[in-house]
Amino acid sequence: MKRRQSLRRRLLQIMMIYAALLSLAIVGQGFFVNEHAERLVWESLLQSELDHFLERSRAEPGYRWQDTDSLALYGEGTSVPLPPVLRGLPPGTYDEVEVDGALKVVLVREVDGHPLAMALDISRFEYNEERLALLIVLSALVLVALVAMAVAWAVQRLARPLDALAGAIGGLEPDRSGQRVEIPPSASAELVVIAEAVNGYLGRNERFVERERAFVDSTSHELRTPIAVIAGATELALETPGLPEAARRQLLRIDRTARDVEQLIGLLLVLAKDPARLANVSDRFALDQLIPEIVADHCHLAQGKDLGIEVDPLPPCEATAPLTIVQAAIGNLLRNAIENSDRGTIRIRLLPDATVVIEDPGHGMTPEEISRIYSHSARGGGRQGGGIGLDLIARLCEHLGWTLKIESGAGQGTTATLRLGAAG
Repeated sequence: MKRRQSLRRRLLQIMMIYAALLSLAIVGQGFFVNEHAERLVWESLLQSELDHFLERSRAEPGYRWQDTDSLALYGEGTSVPLPPVLRGLPPGTYDEVEVDGALKVVLVREVDGHPLAMALDISRFEYNEERLALLIVLSALVLVALVAMAVAWAVQRLARPLDALAGAIGGLEPDRSGQRVEIPPSASAELVVIAEAVNGYLGRNERFVERERAFVDSTSHELRTPIAVIAGATELALETPGLPEAARRQLLRIDRTARDVEQLIGLLLVLAKDPARLANVSDRFALDQLIPEIVADHCHLAQGKDLGIEVDPLPPCEATAPLTIVQAAIGNLLRNAIENSDRGTIRIRLLPDATVVIEDPGHGMTPEEISRIYSHSARGGGRQGGGIGLDLIARLCEHLGWTLKIESGAGQGTTATLRLGAAG
């Protein structure tokens, strides 16, 4: 089963991602604004210095520019010609240009047909800027860590009532009545809605279970009584002297159908009960003695066919389960094998772990038909001779914790393996 992530962790991840993106956006915007403002400042400073030089040159024809530690002037009419890196640059401002081994901001202007370049050394400023940028990044990381701690604390407080509610719901027992989810006074409106919805469902489910139990109990009596009357009347009718053969065949058919219906009712009632309650009606019996009785009860179905039933030597084996259900399950697997076989031998084996194996030489089943059995659908071809379908037997085995395995191939016969879960 896939392990699902808790709501607390999801909220924490979302808030952390939000804080990280917000910090990244703020830091990014800060760097952008800083670079833009820095460029404007450098450009304004260089423009001002170059304008001052040109005004002084016009006012004093013999004026010569003197470079400082940070400012330098290059070009015709100055003491330093244009460095190679600046030659050919169109007028404009250029940031972080390496001139004479130092990073500089350069303003290039066309004056009297000749380029002039005013350069400001920003090497030390760039070094300080890098340290400041590192400090800002570290501050942002510290801020994200502090936000993470605050968010984790807040999410913990917010999720605690929801965790308590989830634990209360997870602790509900399906077989206990009167259970309700407690609503603490400090619960939020949303938690109250959830808890009240769960409590409402529990109440409706209890009433539904009570109706189902009443139905099962009444059905067990109301349906079995008329079936018992039909079976008893049929037995009495069969003892009538001089009964015509045609009437005897019909009465025998009625008798078999009544027994099948009684068996079907028993199986359906088992499916309607909780598996835990079935332990009270389980029997301990010898499975190796039960199988020959089941075979004897079904031998008449093979009459008129070139079909034999062989039972391998049965090892001693005891099982604990509802006896009538075991009889019905094995009997209907055998009935299915007989009805779907025309000739050959049906072989029955018993394993010491209470596993019954029935192999038939019949028509076989396709993988699709076997898949439909396991998905509780009717078997292809239907039930031609009465009895209970394999789909119902499969559902019964699942309900009781037994294992039913069907192996077959079209035209190659079928092997049914039934393992009782309560083997002794």
